[in-house]
Amino acid sequence: MLREARELGFDHVELSHGTRISLVPGILEAVDAGEIRVSSVHNFCPLPMGVNNSAPNLYKFSAEHDRERELALRYTLKTLDFAQRVKASLVVLHLGCIEMKDYTDKLLDLVAAGQNDTPRYQRLCAEADEKREAKKGPFVERAHELLRRLVPEAERRGLRLGIENREALEEIPLDSDFRFLFAEFPSAAVTYWHDTGHAQIKENLGFIGHVMQVESLQGRLAGFHLHDVQPPGRDHCAPGTGCIDFAALKPFVRPEHIKVFELSPRLPVEEVRAGVAHLRQLWGE
Repeated sequence: MLREARELGFDHVELSHGTRISLVPGILEAVDAGEIRVSSVHNFCPLPMGVNNSAPNLYKFSAEHDRERELALRYTLKTLDFAQRVKASLVVLHLGCIEMKDYTDKLLDLVAAGQNDTPRYQRLCAEADEKREAKKGPFVERAHELLRRLVPEAERRGLRLGIENREALEEIPLDSDFRFLFAEFPSAAVTYWHDTGHAQIKENLGFIGHVMQVESLQGRLAGFHLHDVQPPGRDHCAPGTGCIDFAALKPFVRPEHIKVFELSPRLPVEEVRAGVAHLRQLWGE
């Protein structure tokens, strides 16, 4: 797996939330031999024993039940240990979600049908906003409480935590709440992780401006998940094959930022190479 990434021209990889524990010995061998370097690790990694499919939301930081939050803490700490072992500098985190009706898929279907200017669409957007604002309090507080326990553990290991923006409207932090999160957690270990596809989906739904989102959080920005979106919501496409204006993001990209191509495994190698070349041409990196 890692040699294939190396042969595609990547000298760093992010180890994802789909990494089975059976892959760990080979990963450690490749890292120790200097075949590849690990830039970042995505929680939960490696997957808990017996879990074989990608599961970043297996245990939610925001969960109502204490047992689930304790498991989230336990396996996040294991991820931090693994990140330290493979010499990664950052762990990407999901913070959970507000328990509410799924509005995201319904709105995407309406946009796909050309109904985003209809009264029904506007009513659903307003309803989604009202519901998540009304219900978010306890879910956000539980996620923050767990994060308070993780920050000193990350600092002790010399790691940063990248809090990822999410694509679903009910997932936290809400895009408008990142500034409150960073005010509550001033530690340099708590950073913003920008997923280009997620932000573009939110823009396609009319909830945020993609470029404005990055600009407003650039002071805490640590890195990117890079992929394109074919409207309204098909993400993990190669850059240059969708609707994201990557050139408009260039002013906020720094050499020290981690840049991870998060592409669909269904993409042919030629599309992967073309997407990387497209972004390098735009960003000059």
